[in-house]
Amino acid sequence: MVSASPGGELTRRLLRILRRGLTPRTAAGAAGIVAGGFIASRLLGLLRSVAIADAFGTEPELGAYWVAFRVPDAIFQLLAGATLSAAFIPTFSRVVLRESEEEGWWLASSVLNLIALATFVAAAIGFLLAPLIVPLLAPGLGEASGRETELQALAVELTRLMLISPLLFGISGMLTGILNARQHFLAPAIAPSLYNLGIIFGALVLAERWGVHGLAWGVVIGASGHLLVQLPALRTVGMRWRPAVDVASAGVREVLRLMGPRVIGLAAAQVNLVVVIFFASFISDEAISAVNFAFLVMLLPVGVIGMAISTAAFPQLSQQAAREDIASLRSSLDATLRMILFLAIPASAGLVLLAQPGVRLLLQRGAFDAASTNLVVEALTIYAVAVWAHAAIEILSRGFYALSDTRTPVTFALVGMLINVALCAALVEPLGIRGLAAAASVAAIVELLLLLRALRGRLEGFDAAALMASVWRTALATLVMVLTLILLLILLRAAGADPEELLGSLVLTAACGLAGLLAFLASAAVLGSREYQAGTRWLAGMRGGGE
Repeated sequence: MVSASPGGELTRRLLRILRRGLTPRTAAGAAGIVAGGFIASRLLGLLRSVAIADAFGTEPELGAYWVAFRVPDAIFQLLAGATLSAAFIPTFSRVVLRESEEEGWWLASSVLNLIALATFVAAAIGFLLAPLIVPLLAPGLGEASGRETELQALAVELTRLMLISPLLFGISGMLTGILNARQHFLAPAIAPSLYNLGIIFGALVLAERWGVHGLAWGVVIGASGHLLVQLPALRTVGMRWRPAVDVASAGVREVLRLMGPRVIGLAAAQVNLVVVIFFASFISDEAISAVNFAFLVMLLPVGVIGMAISTAAFPQLSQQAAREDIASLRSSLDATLRMILFLAIPASAGLVLLAQPGVRLLLQRGAFDAASTNLVVEALTIYAVAVWAHAAIEILSRGFYALSDTRTPVTFALVGMLINVALCAALVEPLGIRGLAAAASVAAIVELLLLLRALRGRLEGFDAAALMASVWRTALATLVMVLTLILLLILLRAAGADPEELLGSLVLTAACGLAGLLAFLASAAVLGSREYQAGTRWLAGMRGGGE
């Protein structure tokens, strides 16, 4: 309940401002839009992987594409990604609350213009230095096939071509932050799907004529769609752009201050991706593509569960922190974390058990053969072990961001990075790509535990008893699901369902997936899971919100 104090009146004014335009009428609607957008995006991401696999398999040229992708992606992540949630949204909320809507738009314009300018400069530097940077990312590229010079040169060409995309993403990423800050989720939810559609177009259409260069042009086309779909929504939420670069304003300085640690944290994440490619290049050219495909498949449940729920919850967390309502913030984080774990723990177990038929069903066609499937499955089964950790990190990190604390999660991200690098170096020779996946999974679990402990201290504790009870109920329901899956896999294989055949993979994936889901939900209901009950209320709220 909002008090009758001046602060309470400001809060009411902020909430009225944020709810103008095409915003969802309920929190359930917001979460539904974001979740729907993430599901659509991740499904199209899978189709993107299918299209790329069909066109290129795990051939060396595709390895050059994955290497080239790293530089443009790093530029976007380190600039626009650093401002999106950690720095801009909480600052924008406070400026609108404590000053005025006009000051909020001045801040948004200044930050948008700064990010666009910085991205252009970084892309230009990347273009010039590509021949020096790219060979350092994957020094083993082409060695196994005796095509080192050819593939390194190809990676440089593709890098320079795809450097157009961060110029577009630098703007569209900030637009996503602006719209989310106004609790407008529809256009940002659609944007990633258009990005994936652009890459699919590149793989299916352009690659026939231009090979892997067509795939790179698909990235540029997708980035254009990501930007264009969000422009009309700015008018809906009342965005007033100004040609301002007001680095002297308190709001811009606050964003830049919060960006600093966040840039370091995102750099750590980029280092993790680069390290995987670096060591995979010494295994084989095909291993580079295999670990990337496995990572993309693993990100499907992480995105649908961890990223979607956390993105929908973050504006509310920022508002609670801006009001200094720590009790509500703690309660919101606690409930959101328990829901994410409730969904992600069984997803993690299911992906481990169904990796073989799932990858066969999704990817094995065209140039992607059985050998490619086996490579991807080797990495995916290990990556999948930590799906729940990757998903939970999303909400715990945002808890710190809402408190304008970007240093703590960055510190733990750096710890995770160091663990990942050390384990990759130690495990790549004895375990190959499985060692690279194991390093990432261990690092994610350690990072999660550190975040949880620190956030509990910062918020004077979660409801530890409720959290542990929730996790135990989820674990027991997951155990029932796992036993059901194992039994059904044995029976279906005995009946002739071969995971190496398309029909067999379809039967195993569909039947086991459905049976596992039903077994988990039934067990959760019997065990009295509060998250199961909350989920049924959420679905009821979605239906009610649409009436």
